[in-house]
Amino acid sequence: MRRLPPLFQDWYSSKGWSVHPHQIALLERADEAALLLIAPTGCGKTLAGFLPTLVDLSPKSHSGLHTLYISPLKALAADIRRNLSTPISEMFLPIRVEDRTGDTPQSRKKRQRADPPHILLTTPESLALLLSYEDAPRIFSGLKRVVIDEIHALAESKRGDQLMLALSRLQALCPGMTRVGLSATVESPTSIARYLACAPKQCSILQADPGPDPDIQMLETEEEPPWSGGGAKYAIPAVLRQIKQHNTTLVFHNTRAQAEIFFHNLWLANDEALPIGIHHGSLAREQREKVEAAMVRGDLRAIVCTGSLDLGIDWGDVDLVVQIGAPKNVKRLVQRIGRANHRYNAPSKALLVPANRFEVVECIAALEAVQAHDLDGEPQGPGPRDVLCQHILIRAAAGPFEAERLYEEIKTVGAYSSLSRSSFEDCLNFCATGGYALRSYDQWQRLQKRPDGLWQLRDPRATQRIRMNIGTIQDTDTLKVRLKGSRGGKPLGEIEESFAAALTPGDTFLIGGQIVRYDSLREMVVQVTRDRGRKPKIATFTGTKFATSTQLSARILAMFRQEDWPQLPQHTAEWLKLQRKVSKLPEANRLLVETFPHDNRQHLCVYGFSGRNAQQTLGLLLTQRMEAEGLNPLGFVATDYATLIWGLDLVANPTPLFTLKNLRGGLENWLAGNAVMKRTFKGVATIAGLIDRNMPGARKSGRQATFSSDILYDTLRKYDPDHLMLKITREEALRGLVDFRRIEEMLSRTAGQIDHVALDRVTPLAAPLLLEIGKVPIKGAAEDRLLAEETKALMREAGLT
Repeated sequence: MRRLPPLFQDWYSSKGWSVHPHQIALLERADEAALLLIAPTGCGKTLAGFLPTLVDLSPKSHSGLHTLYISPLKALAADIRRNLSTPISEMFLPIRVEDRTGDTPQSRKKRQRADPPHILLTTPESLALLLSYEDAPRIFSGLKRVVIDEIHALAESKRGDQLMLALSRLQALCPGMTRVGLSATVESPTSIARYLACAPKQCSILQADPGPDPDIQMLETEEEPPWSGGGAKYAIPAVLRQIKQHNTTLVFHNTRAQAEIFFHNLWLANDEALPIGIHHGSLAREQREKVEAAMVRGDLRAIVCTGSLDLGIDWGDVDLVVQIGAPKNVKRLVQRIGRANHRYNAPSKALLVPANRFEVVECIAALEAVQAHDLDGEPQGPGPRDVLCQHILIRAAAGPFEAERLYEEIKTVGAYSSLSRSSFEDCLNFCATGGYALRSYDQWQRLQKRPDGLWQLRDPRATQRIRMNIGTIQDTDTLKVRLKGSRGGKPLGEIEESFAAALTPGDTFLIGGQIVRYDSLREMVVQVTRDRGRKPKIATFTGTKFATSTQLSARILAMFRQEDWPQLPQHTAEWLKLQRKVSKLPEANRLLVETFPHDNRQHLCVYGFSGRNAQQTLGLLLTQRMEAEGLNPLGFVATDYATLIWGLDLVANPTPLFTLKNLRGGLENWLAGNAVMKRTFKGVATIAGLIDRNMPGARKSGRQATFSSDILYDTLRKYDPDHLMLKITREEALRGLVDFRRIEEMLSRTAGQIDHVALDRVTPLAAPLLLEIGKVPIKGAAEDRLLAEETKALMREAGLT
């Protein structure tokens, strides 16, 4: 059992600190195969993860790499390096710490391979790249420890699957290596422990004192939330007052476009010219780093941001978090709240700002979930096979391998523990030949089996292309944006290619908080100049549009069972009471379906509370069924809680529309040639190595990649419908963009019990759906006034004014 040396005890004392019990516990149990530490933000969690390493390396010199630190964010790795430098320099420890990410210069990367530091801070992608080199066994020969920070964030994505496969390879190279996972927000510790463990060994769980509950409330505003929309413009005066009353405020948004709009409107209202920045993943790296540096120095009073600042970076003197829009996920909200008062035993302070009237209910439900320590999370499925295919190619790039040994390595990963030998062989054969329909093309003939039974690359030159395409983060079709000027112009960020294609010279749009005018497209770069004069278009950015979690939806439905709602603002409580009087409120074990006429059309509203993706899919499937039955649907709109369909004919009996057999049959027909499938196929094929994102000397544009993936998809569907990539595509589509699982959950939950309420006018709960984008086609300078008039008329019809 390890003890804290006097040198470290003296250092803690010199700082006026005491060693936390969880830090000592992690040190004492450092030799266990795997440990998961769950500890609140600001409690020295990261130092706890590194303490055994610092103690190990303090008395003696170690040759080569001792500890590998894995972070989901490049910026987090850089921040940890800065933080580690303090104890190392102040205790004069003979330890070299370096980071290695996509931003690290090639010269330093080359030196790190030849002479690894004692502690290397990196990301899953950079680790996979290191493992693809022939000298990986030498680089990692002395590795003792792997520390995975923010492990919950990695466990929810393919990046985490890639990381665990990489760790299985590392464990084979370094059998005595220990694993440590760190997190502040884990809904199921045992699930994450199984995810982290190296089978068949077990992972111990250490839980620190959670500290005080956060101080989280709804922001009080003079103006009531609007009936629809996601920008929360109404709350800007109240948010600005909070910014003035605090040192540094993080203003979180769920999408990059919403962050841009809010920042623009906030800046227009910022009459005292307070220093306010914006930070999101589509901004140029130079601009993000400039904002990050200003945050560390304490130069900014507020930062409008997205998930780019979700994770555990210690950014200056942040004392307030504002969440704009319903958080959609309790765990994400807790993570964001933890950015404020980044100190142990100091409650984090946060304010929730619903963007519209329904989000008031969701925000209250989320607030109650945080107070109850009820975190949400979806069950993990089996490991994705497109990631496995990439791992096989990475392993081949490092040199010849034995298939049976690689299979046994892979099965030590929790998500792949049930992988059958035939499924592994399918992936191996795909990597070797491209599959039946593609085996005659040289570009997909990548692996061959040697006479001694080992597999190797058919052409060693393929290693470059494999390494250039490592990673599971999907580059959507984006174009760089630069200010016109000498030497290429100042980089501002990226916008989606489809948005850029719709621009004509002179159009203006928002990026990085400033209005720019589109001038031209040259060499795949959007060239712009600053233009403050006109109302800008809203650029489209990459990023996930979150769906409300199953657990949060269940809380909302439970709230509807209450007789009264003292926790809700009066205007929202009266809205729900009127809905109950005019129609019904949705129930968890029954499906509410309303039908009513409006604007010379018949409407059908389904309250499934299944999340935006599933409700969108439900709209597609129901309109397909209605079309088959001659009910003449015209269109639909979907939110996280409902799908509204309008058409020419009344649906007198909606029950037959909701049989699982009919919906599943409609899904199969719809999926066959759908754009969703092609979009999913492109991502799957890119990760698996069928399509190259990057090629030596060139990078494909989004249109080029889409064109080639569409041709491949159509070819495989026609000539090889059982191709592995098509099977994976269907699996991914069903649990991703389509999210049919939640439709099945809804039908199971309601068990065929449908409450059909036929009315003669729009209902209070359905009225906001008629204001969703795409239903009210209003454009031009008079947009706000016309939308206000449309809203007033609708709410009057629904009895809400």
